[in-house]
Amino acid sequence: MRSYSAGATEDSFQKHLLDFSEAAAKTVSSSELLKLFCRKTRAYFQVSGSYVWHFLPPDQLVGAEADGWMAEHFRDARLKTSQSAIADEAIHNKKPVLRNALNTSGYPLAAELNAQAVMAVPLMVSADHLAQASIFAAQLGGFLEAMRLSERSREEQRRAGILAEVALTLHSEADLGVLVEAIGDRLRAMLRTSLVCVLVRETTGYELWAVATENPAMALSVRARYDRRDLKFASDLAHRSVRAGEPISVAIDPRAHSLGDIVPPGTLLAAPFRTSNREGAILVYPRREGPFSAEEKSLLPVVTSFAAVAISNAELYSKARAQAHELHQIVSIASELGSISDIDQFMQKFVLRAGDFLGFGRAFVGLMDNDKLSIRWSQQDGKPGPAGFIFPEGILTKAIRNKEVFHAEDASQLPGVNQKILSEFRVRQFLAVPLLGTSAQLLGVFGVLDRSDGKAISPEDIRRAQALAAQVTVALEVSRNLLLSEQHRRKAEALTVLALEVHSLVRGPEFGRRFLQRAAEMMNVPAAALVIENGSASSSALYFESGASNKKIEAALAKIALAWMSTHPEPVATLAAAELLGPELAAQLQWTEVTVARLQGSGQELLGALCLAERPRPLNHEDRQLLQAIAGQASVTLENGRFFTRMEQANRHWIEIFDAIPDFVVAHDVSANVLRVNRSLADFIGVQPQQLIGINMGALLAVGGNPVSSSCPFCRSSAGLADEYVHPALDRTYLVSTSEVHAASSEGLQTIHVLKDITDRREAERRYRELFDNIQEGLFFCSPEGRFVEVNDALVRMLGYDSRDELLHCDPREQVFPTPEHHNDLFALMEQEGTLRNREEVLKRKNGSPVHVLINSFAVRDTHGSILQFRGLMLDISGLKAYQSELQRERDFSGKILNNTQSLILVADTAGLISYANRRWQVLGYEQDAILGRSLESLVSPSRRQAIWDAYLSVLSGNQVDNLEMQVLSADTRAGQFSVNLSPMRDDQGQVSSVVVVMSDVTDAASLQAKLMHAEKMAAVGQLVSGVAHEVNNPLTAILGFADLLMENQELPESARKDLRVILQEAQRTKQIVQNLLSFARQMPPQRKPVQLNAILKRTIQLRAYDFHSRGVSVTERYDNELPFVIGDSQQLQQVFLNILNNAYDAVRESVSGPRIDISTRRKDDYVEVCFCDNGHGISHPERIFDPFFTTKQVGEGTGLGLSICYGIVKEHGGEILCS
Repeated sequence: MRSYSAGATEDSFQKHLLDFSEAAAKTVSSSELLKLFCRKTRAYFQVSGSYVWHFLPPDQLVGAEADGWMAEHFRDARLKTSQSAIADEAIHNKKPVLRNALNTSGYPLAAELNAQAVMAVPLMVSADHLAQASIFAAQLGGFLEAMRLSERSREEQRRAGILAEVALTLHSEADLGVLVEAIGDRLRAMLRTSLVCVLVRETTGYELWAVATENPAMALSVRARYDRRDLKFASDLAHRSVRAGEPISVAIDPRAHSLGDIVPPGTLLAAPFRTSNREGAILVYPRREGPFSAEEKSLLPVVTSFAAVAISNAELYSKARAQAHELHQIVSIASELGSISDIDQFMQKFVLRAGDFLGFGRAFVGLMDNDKLSIRWSQQDGKPGPAGFIFPEGILTKAIRNKEVFHAEDASQLPGVNQKILSEFRVRQFLAVPLLGTSAQLLGVFGVLDRSDGKAISPEDIRRAQALAAQVTVALEVSRNLLLSEQHRRKAEALTVLALEVHSLVRGPEFGRRFLQRAAEMMNVPAAALVIENGSASSSALYFESGASNKKIEAALAKIALAWMSTHPEPVATLAAAELLGPELAAQLQWTEVTVARLQGSGQELLGALCLAERPRPLNHEDRQLLQAIAGQASVTLENGRFFTRMEQANRHWIEIFDAIPDFVVAHDVSANVLRVNRSLADFIGVQPQQLIGINMGALLAVGGNPVSSSCPFCRSSAGLADEYVHPALDRTYLVSTSEVHAASSEGLQTIHVLKDITDRREAERRYRELFDNIQEGLFFCSPEGRFVEVNDALVRMLGYDSRDELLHCDPREQVFPTPEHHNDLFALMEQEGTLRNREEVLKRKNGSPVHVLINSFAVRDTHGSILQFRGLMLDISGLKAYQSELQRERDFSGKILNNTQSLILVADTAGLISYANRRWQVLGYEQDAILGRSLESLVSPSRRQAIWDAYLSVLSGNQVDNLEMQVLSADTRAGQFSVNLSPMRDDQGQVSSVVVVMSDVTDAASLQAKLMHAEKMAAVGQLVSGVAHEVNNPLTAILGFADLLMENQELPESARKDLRVILQEAQRTKQIVQNLLSFARQMPPQRKPVQLNAILKRTIQLRAYDFHSRGVSVTERYDNELPFVIGDSQQLQQVFLNILNNAYDAVRESVSGPRIDISTRRKDDYVEVCFCDNGHGISHPERIFDPFFTTKQVGEGTGLGLSICYGIVKEHGGEILCS
C-alpha cells in the first residue's frame, strides 16, 4: 500500500467493523465477501490498495481478490511464496507483519505495486493499525471458514443423496443395460461433469457399454465417435486402469481426442471394476468448473465398487433366470416323455420336442448297429422325418467314435466332408452329440441341423444338446436292460440248477461227470470233455451220450487241449477237430468240429478247458454268452476247490506261525478261561500248550504265594489299548496289546493278548532321553506343517524361552523364523530333498534378537512315502558368524588398502615365485591370475636381475631392503623406474616363509627432475645472454660514436661515406638486437600500461630475423593500423610472442616446400586478436600442448615449459590462447 492518512479513531474502527459484520451476514458467496472485505479495509485505512492471497500448500499463492491499484492484474495471479516475501513471512510465522519505509530491493512484488509500506498501513504504521488490521483479517477468516463449512455441508448432503439414489437404483434394477446407464448418470451428477463413459472388455477389445451426458443427443454423438474409432484413447485408458488394478488420473486435451466440443482440458479419472463375468473401467472426463478434489477422487472407487457388486448380482440374476427357464423346459420334456412306454413312440416324440427346444429346424437320433451308425428317428419342421439312413465313414463318424461333440457353422467348408450328402439333405449347420452308456460305451448319436433363427451355434446350444442327449441315453439304456434282463433270467435259472447240482461235488471225478452231463444238455451237444490243469499234472473227463470212455484217450485229450489253450487266449473258439486234436485222436473220438471255452480264475490264470463236440449249429451271441457263463461256473467251482485246499494248508501254516512267534500270545473267552496259547508262552511256563487250555488267566500268571485272581490282569475297559506289565519275579517289562474278536457264533467274544518283552527297549529309551535332554545342541521334532512336537532344553535356551511348553506352543512361522515365507520355503525344501546338511539360517529369539544356527535335519516317512515328522539338530553359530564377519571386515579392509594403493605389491615364496599380486599390477598390463606363479626376476629388466636376486637372498636371511632402484617391465616389455622395498614374512617358528615386495613408480619423478635441470640450464643460458649482450653493447656504442663523427667530416669522400653509412646502419641494427636481448633477459617486474601490440610484434620478429633469413623462412606481417592499445606488460607479451615464433620456426625450418609464417592482428569485439599461422607439420597433441614439460621435440631440444608459460601470461592478462 502506498499511502495512508492518519486519523482513524477507535469509534471509526468499531463502526467499520460492525458495518463489515452486517454486510458479511447478508453475503452468500465467498467471492462477494472477499470483495466487501477489500473495499472496507481500503476505505478504512485510506490506502492505495487492499489485496487477499489464497494460499495453496505447500508453496502456491493465488490472487483471490483486490481493491485499488492494479486490482485486475492481481486477481488470479499465481506466485510461489518465495516471490512474495512479506506474504511468505506472514504465512509461515502465522502472525501479522508490517514493513515501514519499505526497501523495495527485498520485496520485488511490493515494488511492482509501487508500495512504500506493506500490511494495510500508511507510510508509517503504528501498532494500533496492526491490531486493527489483524482483527479485520480474523473476522474475514471466521466468515470464510463458516461459509466453507456451509458449502461443504451442502455438498456432502448432495453427494449423500446421490449415493442413496445410486444404492436404491442398484438394488431395484435387474436389467443390466439400464443398471449401467443409471450408474454412469448418477456418477456424472455427483461429480458435476459433462461426460462419463463405461467401457467393458470383450474378446475383440474394449467396447463402450454406457454413456452418461447432459442430454441424449450428446450421448449419441459420443457413441458415434466411438464406433468410428475416434475415441481409441478411451480404450487405452480403460486398459491401463484395469491392468493397474486401481484408479488412475491422466491429464488430457480433448481436442486431440475428438471431444473438444463436449469436455474441457483437464484431468481424466479412470477407475477399474471386475464382476463375475467381465471387467472394465469407468472414465470420468474433466469438468468446466475446475479440477476434481481429493475427496471427489476418493468417491470414484467407492461408487465403482458399488457398481461392480450390482452388475455381478444382475449377471447372476440373468444367468439364474435363464438356467431356471431351461431347467423348466427340460423337466417339462422329461415329464411329458416319461409317460410313454413304447421306445419308438418315445424317441419320435423326443426329436420333435428337442428340435423345438434347441431352436433347430431338424433333429434326429441314430444308433450303432453292427458297428454302423444309422438314423432311427428324425423330424423336420415339426413332422416325422425319414429313417434308416446309414452314415458313411467320414469326419462325423470319426468324431462320434472318439466320443466327441461335433459341430460346424458351414458344413460344406469342412475338409473331407461328403458334399453329395450335404447337397442331398441341404445341410448347413450341424451339431451332433454322442450317446454314451453308463459304461461309456457308444450307443448312438443325437443331432440337430440348421438353427431356425439363422444364428451361430453357441456353447450354450452345445451344453443344452448334451443335457437332452443324456435323457436319450437313459431311455435307450432302460430299453436295452429290459431285453437283456429277460434273456439273463432264463440263463440264470439253468445256471442255478447247474450250480445246485455240482455244489456238493466240489472235487473228484463225480464233479466232472455230472457237470459235463448238465453242460451237454444245456448246449445241446452229444459229446463233451472237461480238461483240468493241476500245475505239473492234468486230468480230463469225457462225456458221451453212448456212455463210452477211455482213460488213454482222456489223457491225450487233456495234454493237447491244454497245450492249445496256453497259446490261444481267446475265451471261446470253434475249429475243426482234426486241427485241434490231430487226425488220429479226432478219428478215435469221431469228432469233426469242436467248440472250446477257456476256464480261468479270478487272476486270469488258466484252470482248464471245456470242449463241446458236434454242435448242430454255430454259436450265436446268446449261445456264446451261455457257454461263457457255464465256463465261468466251472471256473468258480474249480477255483473254490483250490481255495478250500489252500485254506486247509493256510490253517496248518497259521498254527505253525502262531507257535513260532517269539512274543507271548494268549486268547481267552469272556470268563477269562484260556482258549489258546502259543508255544513261546507255554515253553516259558514249562508245559505243553494243550495243558494250558481251559485254565483261568489269573492262575496262568500266579507267582509264589500270591492269591489267584479270577479275572484277567491284562483286560481293560475297552479293547485295542496297549499297556505295560512288569513281571514281579523276573523284573521284566512287557508291552501288552489287547484285541477283541468275534469268533464263530458258538464260541462268542474272544480276547487276545500279545505280550512283547520291551525291557531292553525301555532301557534304550531311557538312555536316549538322557542324551536328548543333556546334549548341548538344540534337538527338535516337527510336524509336517512345521510346528514343534518335541524339543530339548538346549534349543529352549538357544531361542531364549523359559520352558519347553512355551516353545512348543509358539508359532514358529511368526515367532522363530524371520518371516512365514522363510519358514514355508525351508520346510518345502526339506520335503523336496528329504534331508538338510549344514544349512545356515537366521532365527529369532523370544526377545526378537537374531541367532545364527546351523541346521541338520531329515524327514521321517511312512510306508507310503508320506512325511510323518521332520527331525533335526540346530547348532548355535552366532559367535562363529560374528568372528567370521569381523574377519571378513578385516580382509575387506586390507584388500581395499592393497588394491587401491598407488604402489605395486606382491608376495613371493622362498623360491622367488609370486603367490599374490594386488590389483595395481593391471596398470602395467598384468592380470592378477596371469602374474601368479611367475618368478620375481622376470618382472625386472635383465640388467638388474642379479641385483634383485641378491637383495632377495638378503631378505630371505632376515634383512630388510629399502629404496632399491629397479627398472620394472610392463606386460608389453616397456621399462619403468621403480623404488623397490623388500620385507620378510615369518611363520609360527620364526622362519622366513615369504617376501613382501612393494614397488613405487618413480618414473615421472625422474623425468620431472631431468626437466627441472634443463630449465635451470636454460635460465643460466638466459643470464649468459644478458651478460654477453651487455659486454657487446659497450664496444658497439664506441663504433656508433666514431661512425657518427666520421659522417660529420665533410672531407670524407663519397665512396667512403657510402661504406660508412652501411657500417652505421648495421651497427644500429646490431644495437637494436642487443637491446632486445637485454629487454628479454632482464627480470623486470610486471607493469600494466597501455601498449601497442604491433610494435611489440615487430621487435620480437627482429630477434629472430637472422634465423628466419638464414633458413629461408618467409614471414608475412599483416597488422591492423587502427589496432587499439591494450593494457599489459610489454616484456611478458614479448616473451609470449617469442615463444610462439620459436615453436613456429621449429615446425617449418625443415620444410622443403617454402617455409612460411603468417602473423596478423585485428580487433574482435572488445578484444585484440593476434594470429600465428605456419605451414609446418601441425600439432600432434592439441589437448596437451599447454601442459607443463610436455614436448614433442627430441631430448635436449626443449623443456616443454614455453607454451605453458605463454598460457599463464595470457590468462593473467585476461585473454585466451587457442590452437588448432
